[in-house]
Amino acid sequence: MRGPLGGLFTLRWFDPASMVFLRRLYLPLSRLWAVADAAHGSVTRFAEIAGIEPNSRQRQRLGRVLFRFEVSRARVNAADAAWCDAFFAGTRTIPGDLAAIEKARKEAHQAHNLMRRDLRFLLHFKPQTSRYEIPTRAAVETLYGTIRSNPDPYYAAPAVMPAIEQSRPFAAADGNQYWIRFRSPSSRTADSVYARVHEPAGIDNPPTIIYGHGICVEFDYLEGLVDEVDVLCRLGFRVVRPEAPFHGRRRPEGYYGGEYISATSPLGVLDTFTAAVTERAVLMDWCRRGSNGPVTMGGSSLGALIAQLVCGQASNWPPHLRPDALLLIMHCSRIEDALIHGSIARLFGALKAKHERGWSVATVAEYLQALDPPQQPSVDAANIVSVLGESDQATPFAGGLELLDRWQLPPQNRFIWPQGHFSLPIALTRNDAPLRRFRQIVKSLN
Repeated sequence: MRGPLGGLFTLRWFDPASMVFLRRLYLPLSRLWAVADAAHGSVTRFAEIAGIEPNSRQRQRLGRVLFRFEVSRARVNAADAAWCDAFFAGTRTIPGDLAAIEKARKEAHQAHNLMRRDLRFLLHFKPQTSRYEIPTRAAVETLYGTIRSNPDPYYAAPAVMPAIEQSRPFAAADGNQYWIRFRSPSSRTADSVYARVHEPAGIDNPPTIIYGHGICVEFDYLEGLVDEVDVLCRLGFRVVRPEAPFHGRRRPEGYYGGEYISATSPLGVLDTFTAAVTERAVLMDWCRRGSNGPVTMGGSSLGALIAQLVCGQASNWPPHLRPDALLLIMHCSRIEDALIHGSIARLFGALKAKHERGWSVATVAEYLQALDPPQQPSVDAANIVSVLGESDQATPFAGGLELLDRWQLPPQNRFIWPQGHFSLPIALTRNDAPLRRFRQIVKSLN
């Protein structure tokens, strides 16, 4: 992507082509993959969950695919167990073995995820993009009724921080890498949070950025993703990359990564943001204890929306939990714009399912407004860098620009490029000016 041909993927054709790919291939195949995950090798169970009636020839082919799927699942489980033993349980291994075990783990997950393509022969059944389990309004009212009028209690930092385990490190191209894990403060997710840490070599007290990923992105399971974190590591940041709720290790069985958020909206959305914000408080506390350098926060798309919400809620937290600077890539001013009206949200197609459960755009928006960024940031606007795409329809550009104006970001901290939601990350790997500007700001905070 950094070479001459990479520039082709920053042109206007790439974003509409990406939407076609998601709509026709990736999301339907992901749904079929998630059905296979829930079927546990049973063709009959697969057909029931998917709502299809394959003929005898298709059933035979499906049976072979599901057998390979279960073999692949067993390999993933074995690789995960070996990885956990080596990195967290203290099993005796030499450093080179750690890198090999990590490579084997990621390759196993990569191969398992790529089994989506083995289900292409079922695309003519036109599978849905999501397994909708929309909650009733009464159910959401029971859990989140007061968030509409008083959201602050839902984002309170833990009074007692959970214990954090740190894995053994291994040497990588960008320095040392390791993982931390802890129990989520959220009773709604009630799971373990994993974060991968990239620590630069030879730098004492490096600046830190807690960096969140986009929806359906599982950076710890897939190879070859376009990744601006590589640039941040080269610029000397310690990068902490938490897995968002319902992604990666936190994915519920029978769903693909990130699907649960939209499939159970608005409940899944509320669960995601309230959990992620409180988890950021835990990570801020850990980062402060591990380095005297500035601790910042940021993210891309979903990760940016979480970071800007933290920017508001952190004003209610102890001072050491407040980020020193923000890096926001592809974000907007109202969560409703992204999660109801945005192009990716429309791909999931949950609006019709919500209507059938008694929801309207207005009643959903009543809850989503509790996830909006603050009127004014708790971080100095001079310490916030934003990257927006003029053609972005997923986190709509107009809303992002409105937020920059409201927060009064200085011109030198605004990077507005002619890209859309999918081409902008590629452009960012080719032009790291926003990241270098962020590094300049953070350096001045020392």
